[in-house]
Amino acid sequence: MHERTDIEALIARVALRDRAAFGALYDATSAKLFGVCLRVLKDREVAEEVLQETYVKIWNRANRYRVTGHSPMTWLITLARNTAIDRLRAALPETDAIDDIPAIAAPDPDGEARAIAADEARRIRDCLAELEVDRAAAVRAVYLEGRSYAEMAERYSVPLNTMKTWLRRSLISLRECLSR
Repeated sequence: MHERTDIEALIARVALRDRAAFGALYDATSAKLFGVCLRVLKDREVAEEVLQETYVKIWNRANRYRVTGHSPMTWLITLARNTAIDRLRAALPETDAIDDIPAIAAPDPDGEARAIAADEARRIRDCLAELEVDRAAAVRAVYLEGRSYAEMAERYSVPLNTMKTWLRRSLISLRECLSR
């Protein structure tokens, strides 16, 4: 895999509509993103379609990527995962639970990657613990379980805009906590 700065530079060039950079970005990241899609969808053919959709989104949204000090792969993986989850949701009947979506993890990560992931997970858990209990539960439900804002507004008996405000403020608090 390329260095973080190489991926960031490729994304910046893709934002300028550089086709060669897009090809290089695809070559450097497609195996990982395909793994993410396949793990969510459990169907190779559908995962290939979703991977293609993901790269269309990358092409169209590269100008939205901001260098934040976090891994650019996180941004790419999030796009792939969300696209795969959207495909799953579209295929599920309205009555099916979204709880059937599997957790995403890289297959057989090396020791260093496991240690980094464990440390990041601990930091996130610690920061979530600083939020009010209902706010933390709503964040988990929306961003980790794939629940909708409307579902959470109904669950907590608050207006939809209030739920959006809770989540926005909670994410701001999490970002501040994680940057300490």
